[in-house]
Amino acid sequence: MKQWTLEERYRVLQSADEIKDLYDRIQTSNYRQKYHVQPMTGLSSDPNDFAYYKGTWHLYYQWCPWGAVHGLKYWYHAVSTDLVHWKNAGVGMWPDTIYDNKGCHSGSAISDGEDLYMFYTGNHRDENWVRTPYTCAAILGPDGQPKKLPEPLFGPRDDYSEHQRDPKVIYVPEKNKYFIFIGAQTLDKKGTALIYESDKLLEGWKFAGQLNVPGFEDFGGMWECPCIVNISGKDVLIFSPQYTKLPGRAESTNHNVYIVGKMDYDTLTFTPESGYQYLDFGFDFYAAQFAANVGDPEKAILVGWIGLPDNHYCTEPEEWEGSMSLMREVRLCGDRLIQNPIPEITSLRDEEIAAEGKLPAFCEVEACFTGGDADFNLFTKADGTGGVTLHYDAASKVITVCKAGMNKRFNENVGETLDMPLTSDLKKLRIMIDRCSFEIFANDGEETFTAHIYPEADEHNYTITDNGSVKIWTLKPSVEDNFIV
Repeated sequence: MKQWTLEERYRVLQSADEIKDLYDRIQTSNYRQKYHVQPMTGLSSDPNDFAYYKGTWHLYYQWCPWGAVHGLKYWYHAVSTDLVHWKNAGVGMWPDTIYDNKGCHSGSAISDGEDLYMFYTGNHRDENWVRTPYTCAAILGPDGQPKKLPEPLFGPRDDYSEHQRDPKVIYVPEKNKYFIFIGAQTLDKKGTALIYESDKLLEGWKFAGQLNVPGFEDFGGMWECPCIVNISGKDVLIFSPQYTKLPGRAESTNHNVYIVGKMDYDTLTFTPESGYQYLDFGFDFYAAQFAANVGDPEKAILVGWIGLPDNHYCTEPEEWEGSMSLMREVRLCGDRLIQNPIPEITSLRDEEIAAEGKLPAFCEVEACFTGGDADFNLFTKADGTGGVTLHYDAASKVITVCKAGMNKRFNENVGETLDMPLTSDLKKLRIMIDRCSFEIFANDGEETFTAHIYPEADEHNYTITDNGSVKIWTLKPSVEDNFIV
């Protein structure tokens, strides 16, 4: 595995010619996704600025162009009119000011109908590599490029650690104000969120205070990517707690959770209806963000990064890594989120094929079960051995997913087996398989499980117990992988 120097990781991209050969090499990979947004070269991580604006969905993601390494972060821009078919639109944010000299880190967007306003963390480091995070803003110009404000909206607070980032901007009609949630860490290394408020989007921001979530005063060591949305009259807070182990998550110290409750903007208190819940039970799901300007109070649109900080993946030797999840339609049932691929994804179905134990490289699988314990194994060899095993225990209503049977194993130290507890008896699994990932939606979206996986040529089969039946559709590609810088 390549050992990157600091200079290599933080090299400034001067010309598209510098990465054209890398792009050409990556195109030969067997693991390039066909209907998931992925990096043109290098590494993709957190989704950013996910918003609907003038008939187009805009999605940016953190991008390091040089290889599968976290270094100088740009934002890469992808666009869609239906959340299914995506086109590369080139670099969407360049780290080209003193305030973001070592990277444009995560953020969000909001539209007032006329303009798209973009908010991000400017990662500044001085000559001694001391970090100063700035909350910066820009307006999307008619040429599709952001016009940055000359100065940050505000800098960090010295009564918190240097970890202050990932601004999520929202408008609260009943207050007639804008609010920004910032992921943060206290001086005694506890995770939290800071809240700023203003009557205007690009000026007048002042610190309102620290978010209070009763019962979560000592929950994780840093809250990345806080995001709040109202669905069907209830508030949903999602964030990614770091530096902590949580029940059922093996050795991972990076997670994505949500809480349903009520946000009081006068007291800055989010009152939970119940405890936290995992946004996704899989090995690789992080930094999720709700889209802005969805326009439907009964649902939200969600996207996450298929990956985790500090983990390593099998395409690193090919000099690229990561992808975005499918866009998910999210609805609320009591205090639980119901997540499903957006309905338009069915337009990718090409043909239904015979369920004869073969698994195409990218496809949609529907497995139905009639009751009792069940086993459904994916990516097995022809004799049914190996692969990813899914075992359902009916007594506990738990699906145990184990990927240790794959030829290519990775992140063993973090864990290769995880449970997905179900709310109700197992009836159906909808599994969206792309060349290096799968996303499971159990019982019409009651629970989800997302993971990277890297099957080899002899691992494209499946087995299922007698109480299960399978339908498989081949899918049409929907992501254009053009070289656009």
